[in-house]
Amino acid sequence: MAAKIPFVREMEFTYEEPQQVSPLIRRLVAKNPGPFTYLGTGVYIVGRGEVAIIDPGPDTPEHIDALLRAVEGERATHVFVTHRHMDHRAGAAPVARATGGRVSASSEPAKPGDCDELRLAAGDDQIFRPDIEVRDGERFSGPGWTIEVVATPGHTTNHMAYALLEENALFPSDHIMG
Repeated sequence: MAAKIPFVREMEFTYEEPQQVSPLIRRLVAKNPGPFTYLGTGVYIVGRGEVAIIDPGPDTPEHIDALLRAVEGERATHVFVTHRHMDHRAGAAPVARATGGRVSASSEPAKPGDCDELRLAAGDDQIFRPDIEVRDGERFSGPGWTIEVVATPGHTTNHMAYALLEENALFPSDHIMG
């Protein structure tokens, strides 16, 4: 008999406030709810001291300030981006500059014709270039955490998910909304 996984729609959070969701993971929900973001873009901070940030979210003053407050006194060694939609990657450069990190993402642009209407509506950025080009299976680490890159084309052809090996957790981004 297959195990049933419940679809939990409720999520308690306060916009732009970090919330500890596991021993190594903090979540911050950007205040950008909408048809492409559901309740808002989920931003994840992994570790303490030297941290990884996954999908830094939109580049709005309120959100960037909240994210920088959440990692105050820490260094973001990696700012991972799952895909180029503006609600996930626009904050990458300002957050990396402010925290001393480097932006890590797929360097390949989405293929022409890939869900063109959706990509345009969601703000796909064709000129985005990461500092570090990631590939499936690569690993990055910090104190107490290891992130493995998992190629997950589907939402976009260049989509990457990130696995936190210590907690058997996967950050699939928009493959699973909300």
